[in-house]
Amino acid sequence: MNKAELIERIGAEAKITKVQANAAIDAFTEAVVDTLKKGDKVTLIGFGTFSVTARAARTGRNPQTGAALKIKAHKVPKFKAGKDFVTKMAKVGKK
Repeated sequence: MNKAELIERIGAEAKITKVQANAAIDAFTEAVVDTLKKGDKVTLIGFGTFSVTARAARTGRNPQTGAALKIKAHKVPKFKAGKDFVTKMAKVGKK
C-alpha cells in the first residue's frame, strides 16, 4: 500500500475527504518526526512504538573495490510492533 492508497482507505473508513485524510497523515508523520528529533518516543498502545536508536561507528567495505571505509556513528528511526499488532498479524493466514 502506498500513500495514495492509504489516503483513500482512511478517507473511506473515517468518512472524510481525501484532502482531510492527506492532511491527517501529514500531521501524524510530522508529529512523529519532530518527536523523534527531540529524542523522545511515540507510543501508540496496541500498535507500536517509534523510537531512535544510536548506531556505533564501524568499518564497511565498498562493494565495487573492496576498499575499507569508515561509517560514522549515527541515529536511525526504529519501530517496535505492539503486542496487539503482533497478535493480529500472527492470525493472518490461519483458520
